[in-house]
Amino acid sequence: MKIVFTVHVLEDSIPRFERLGWVITKTKIRQTIKEPKWKGITRFGQPTAMSLMDESHILRVIFEVEDDIIRVITAHIARRGTYESTKKN
Repeated sequence: MKIVFTVHVLEDSIPRFERLGWVITKTKIRQTIKEPKWKGITRFGQPTAMSLMDESHILRVIFEVEDDIIRVITAHIARRGTYESTKKN
């Protein structure tokens, strides 16, 4: 499947992570989608994929799947325990 990124992710999320000291790349986001530690669904029905960042934080990626294209809607860092218990991989 092809993975594409919204302008929001490229121009807002990734630069914001950098300003806060997190190194989050498109490769890290792709890896999280392909091999998530946890999966979930947002309250709007969008799939999520999560991976560990460190002992206390996860990367949560929200995306949509249409045909053979995964479109990354947004990504954010969250404290452990907030989302990852939704569903084991």
